Amino acid sequence: MSPINSIRETIAPEIELLNARIKDALASSNGLMNRVVDGYLSTKGKQIRPILVILTARLFGEVNDRVIAAAAAVEMLHNATLIHDDVVDESKMRRSHPTVNSIWDNQIAVLVGDFFVSSALQQAISTGDLRIVEALAHLGKVLSLGEVDQIYNARYHCLDEKAYFNIISYKTASLFVSCIKMGAYAVGADGDRLRDMERFAELLGLCFQIRDDIFDYFEDESEVGKPTGNDLREGKITLPLLYALNRTDLPEHDEMLELSRKEILEEDEINTLIAFARAAGGIEYAYATMDRLRDEAYAILDRFSDSETVSAFRAIFTYIITRSH
Repeated sequence: MSPINSIRETIAPEIELLNARIKDALASSNGLMNRVVDGYLSTKGKQIRPILVILTARLFGEVNDRVIAAAAAVEMLHNATLIHDDVVDESKMRRSHPTVNSIWDNQIAVLVGDFFVSSALQQAISTGDLRIVEALAHLGKVLSLGEVDQIYNARYHCLDEKAYFNIISYKTASLFVSCIKMGAYAVGADGDRLRDMERFAELLGLCFQIRDDIFDYFEDESEVGKPTGNDLREGKITLPLLYALNRTDLPEHDEMLELSRKEILEEDEINTLIAFARAAGGIEYAYATMDRLRDEAYAILDRFSDSETVSAFRAIFTYIITRSH
């Protein structure tokens, strides 16, 4: 059994409440909306983000109705971003299932995503805690800024590693940090221990995105359940290739740098850059970076007394950096 599934078993009652809450929150009098939502929810993922909300509440207190509402809010906002991303990227598959936009069309998908956002805000408001509402609202803002920064860097061929980490901190890690905040706020927690866990969540989110970026350099896309090379098709230079392109000692450096700056890459050119990143040690560098971030994250958890919840946080981190899809 995977670490995530083991954790889900330990919090099974809370997960059941979460999914019931999401289903109720997304119910409407519109038959078409219900059909689309029901189809989408049938393919839900691992629910790592609401699990983080629940585990944080357990770490600092006891799970209550506000925790479940906060977890539902962050999960629905996250899914809204996925639905909208699939429209922008013209994706046909996600989690090995057809996307909303491929089953219906872009107009329906955008409206369904908006419906998820509004429902998420309603759940946040139902907690009666303005800090939770603010955290969710701020999250939506930061996620958008991260995506715009990524588009800008892709358009102007920015090859700075610091800029890369700023982007993934915004577009991915911010969501994990918000989960920790919302889980803590829902049980009335604050202070230095929460700051520690926010840093843990940031490290977890950074590793999540780095691992996701590594998947784009897989040779067999069937291993990850989605097309590989997509980042390069969109002009995005992620950590494995970023590392390779900054290796000025390599004889093919200038040629690969010039190739990476092309506005539109052919499939053979994408494969060439992927092969270059792999041969130059980009994959190993990305893994080493995750190991470094993991060590810092585990040191943070060492400040807390051993418990089933602390062990679960360690297990989630291990799962994130070792997952195969």
